[in-house]
Amino acid sequence: MNKMFQSKSGVNYLFPFILIATLYLLWGCAHGLLDVLNKQFQDNFSMSKAESGFVQFSVYIGYFIMALPAGLIMRRVGYKKGLITGLLLFAFGALLFIPASWADSPYPFFAALFILACGLCIIENGAHPCATGMGPEEGAAQRINIAAAFNGIGWIVGPLIGTWLILGGTGSSFDIAKPYILVAVVVLLVCLLLCFIKLPEKEMAAEAEQAAIEAGTATGSIWQHKHFKYALIAQFLYVGAQTGVNSFFINYATELDSSISKADAGLMLSFGGMGLFFIGRLLSSLFMKWVSPAKLLTIFGILATLCMAVVMAEVKVVSLIGLFFTFFFMSTMFPTIFALGVRGMGAHTKQASSYLVMCIVGGAVFPICMGLIGQTSMSLGFLLPLLAFAYITVFGLMSKNK
Repeated sequence: MNKMFQSKSGVNYLFPFILIATLYLLWGCAHGLLDVLNKQFQDNFSMSKAESGFVQFSVYIGYFIMALPAGLIMRRVGYKKGLITGLLLFAFGALLFIPASWADSPYPFFAALFILACGLCIIENGAHPCATGMGPEEGAAQRINIAAAFNGIGWIVGPLIGTWLILGGTGSSFDIAKPYILVAVVVLLVCLLLCFIKLPEKEMAAEAEQAAIEAGTATGSIWQHKHFKYALIAQFLYVGAQTGVNSFFINYATELDSSISKADAGLMLSFGGMGLFFIGRLLSSLFMKWVSPAKLLTIFGILATLCMAVVMAEVKVVSLIGLFFTFFFMSTMFPTIFALGVRGMGAHTKQASSYLVMCIVGGAVFPICMGLIGQTSMSLGFLLPLLAFAYITVFGLMSKNK
């Protein structure tokens, strides 16, 4: 295990890696809360499924707009200062939920989510290359999957807190603000800790430069790498599919079985869906000891596609089980696509990371489209994730031959 976090020069990255993994947990919690908001906004503000998709749109459009500036921030000020900037913006956006709750409108919440997302985008731009770069290149996919396991914990905690404080609340707009106040306090504490922790930025930069020279990728255009372009499409489709599945889980469960309340569905999402998502991320890093990341992505892509077909068939308990297992098979997709996308990019790694994070805008598009398609029957909306997983399967196959 220690060798996975050991640099060529003998620097041990284990403790800094744990801190970076904590950031994965925090933004996982923030994303997990969105899936509860989606249903609550439909009830509080009399919104349609497509209109409630603007909850996710506000977040992922923030990622899209901030992606390139976030990469520039990381290049100019370094990982540590960049991450601190992102955490402060994250906390500020979360605290804006307090004044947003005073207005009888969803739009102040959308603005707060947008600002929060800009902070998350900066954090992700720094955290992903940190996770992949804190050790030998051959362990990059395994390291980012370990960090992503912490993200999976956040995805469980987010819906759980949201179900408790929002769905289990009085129904007032201030209920929506309560979990974000809690999140803001924790984020500020982590930000304070980061101020006193030294990240091995110089060592990582030197090794990345050396790897770029050895790989012969220190010069030339980033767009010369065809596999990177295919990764951009795969990441766009994956984030869109994951966001759509998460966003409409509660809608689908309550429509499939009228005896399931939205609070029960919220708990099912937290412990069932996100629980399997977390387990999948833990096991994925273990599987990669014996199976290549590209092959594992291909297998999980095939199985996720089949699960979506079962979901669309609406076979009561069987379809609900299929929806649960989709979370397991989605678990490894983001970090593995990311690791495969930046593989061999050398000096272009930071820029490539920015573009891959930019592809999170898929999460802004899919919920609205799925809401429109599934307005009368939510199962129809899951056609889009099915097509997305099919493409990711093909991407995995292409990556095996790279």
